[in-house]
Amino acid sequence: MPQASSDRAGAVFGALSDPTRRSLLAAIARQPAATATELAAELPISRQAVLKHLAALADAGLLDRERSGREVRYRVTPEPLSDAVSWMAAVGEQWDDRLALLKRQFPVR
Repeated sequence: MPQASSDRAGAVFGALSDPTRRSLLAAIARQPAATATELAAELPISRQAVLKHLAALADAGLLDRERSGREVRYRVTPEPLSDAVSWMAAVGEQWDDRLALLKRQFPVR
């Protein structure tokens, strides 16, 4: 598994480890794009807190920012999430191979 792929997956998992960030990502995914003000109206946290969480999601590559006048609109970028799922599948295959080897070496009687 290439280190860069593992690092990107780690950034995605870190960003998604917070339930508020997962809620924000789900809210943005339900629409073409959203502003921090629109998202703050949906959640019981301040606009400043929303901006902090949006920055963490954007830093992990999960969101794109687009400035439109004074507004910044956020859109979901699915590629990093797909990369993380692929990384998990590859790690899962490695563990499946290891467990199969153990089962062959130590059969149940």
